[in-house]
Amino acid sequence: MSTSHFQPIILFSEHSKKFKPEDMQTRINGKNCIVTGANSGLGFATAEGLASRGATVYMVCRNKEREKLRFLNSVCDLSSVSEIKSFASRFSSKDVPIHILVNNAGLLEHKRVTTSEGFELNFSVNVLGTYSITELMLPLVEKAAPDARVITVSSGGMYTAPLTTDLQYSDSNFNGVDQYARNKRVQVALTEKWAETYKNKGIGFYSMHPGWAETPGVAKSLPGLSERLSGNLRTGEEGADTIIWLALQPKEKLVSGAFYFDRAEAPKHLMFSATGGSHVLIDSVVDSLRSLSALSS
Repeated sequence: MSTSHFQPIILFSEHSKKFKPEDMQTRINGKNCIVTGANSGLGFATAEGLASRGATVYMVCRNKEREKLRFLNSVCDLSSVSEIKSFASRFSSKDVPIHILVNNAGLLEHKRVTTSEGFELNFSVNVLGTYSITELMLPLVEKAAPDARVITVSSGGMYTAPLTTDLQYSDSNFNGVDQYARNKRVQVALTEKWAETYKNKGIGFYSMHPGWAETPGVAKSLPGLSERLSGNLRTGEEGADTIIWLALQPKEKLVSGAFYFDRAEAPKHLMFSATGGSHVLIDSVVDSLRSLSALSS
């Protein structure tokens, strides 16, 4: 597989020389966090990082293979809107404020796979699932205002893709890597839109690129990349570093709607790329997502 779609590997050790250790020493005792896709890799490292700083962490996973005493597991297939609605309904009955929602669940499926609900699989998890769980959890996130935040794990893969309204890749010649990049672009544009829409709600919305990490997801989805860059990929903990950093910083240090990489705000478009003006399509994309998820506005 070609890695031309992906940014050059930037070693964590280079950027981490500028990191401030005190940024990660904040305690978040009493805060409630939801982390999706937390069975392994970045999600599990994020859950561990938040729990070790005192948070109550709710892991939302497809199965219960990870049972840890300090985590509260919920089983939910994030490719299914009906399962997400069922989870949200059950969780909302707890009536607990959610201080931090981490949208980490994601996948890269190379072949066109259609879910039982009729959606292309990459889109259903990366975009429709992320949209649905965020919108359904917002009442509980708002209960944690003004210190509430939603962090969505995107990818540098999005740099190659402009925002498009062709959400389910209508081209008969399906390309999973291209679709993944498109999905990750939607996440960044959605984060921007949420920040604008809910700016008076006391919720911060942030997207981020974790860098290319040696996780089960990368090994399965991008075996060529994983093999070629073995030893240069980030650990799960290094990939999760900026997720945890975003969860811990005072909100006045952060920019709602921004895209982050290695504890710093990063551009959403590469110079001379054709992606720059594409975010004007976000209202149309949101209308489609609202319709497909059957969520009311």
